[in-house]
Amino acid sequence: MMPAARESLLDAAYAALALRPWSAVRMVDVAATAAVSRQTLYNEFGSKEGLARALVRREADAYLAGAERALAVHGDVRDRLVAAAEWTFTAARGNALVRALLTGCWSERLPAPTLSAVPSSSAVPAQRRADGPLPSPGDLVTAVRDRAVAVLGGPGAARADAAELARACELAVRLALSCVAAPPTGEDGVADLVRGVLQRP
Repeated sequence: MMPAARESLLDAAYAALALRPWSAVRMVDVAATAAVSRQTLYNEFGSKEGLARALVRREADAYLAGAERALAVHGDVRDRLVAAAEWTFTAARGNALVRALLTGCWSERLPAPTLSAVPSSSAVPAQRRADGPLPSPGDLVTAVRDRAVAVLGGPGAARADAAELARACELAVRLALSCVAAPPTGEDGVADLVRGVLQRP
């Protein structure tokens, strides 16, 4: 199957999830929305559980890609960490799967695949990856932190500087996650909080 068709099926599953609990999402409806046969859907994902794992993996990857884009914005280190925190807050507030991935709180409306790897006999490389381990909240925070060190620290950064940058990034992301649970007041609430706790490097 072409990657575009796989994305169409994942889009259809995501759209269905916005309308009804995962337990009520039917494979036949996902296939019809994506204009493919139900057999094609099963060939690609193997099962509804496989589809759920692929959907969760895609949303995790999209969150991490957005964090990487945020870290690449212009400005000093603090501006970039603020951007990563704002992205974390926005992504978690706007996407129930990202919120569940980042907080570990899976509502009964969502698929809740086990985070450990499952046996995979899929011939589809993307599905074999989805059948592998899914990231925990700590894994995602660590991935953003490590990317921040790589992007902002540069190859010649001193070890102490890299450690300080890692702490600052982790603080920014965790502060953003606390804002998901208890949203700050004001339009720039997350940015103001993160700027307030990060000293200018």
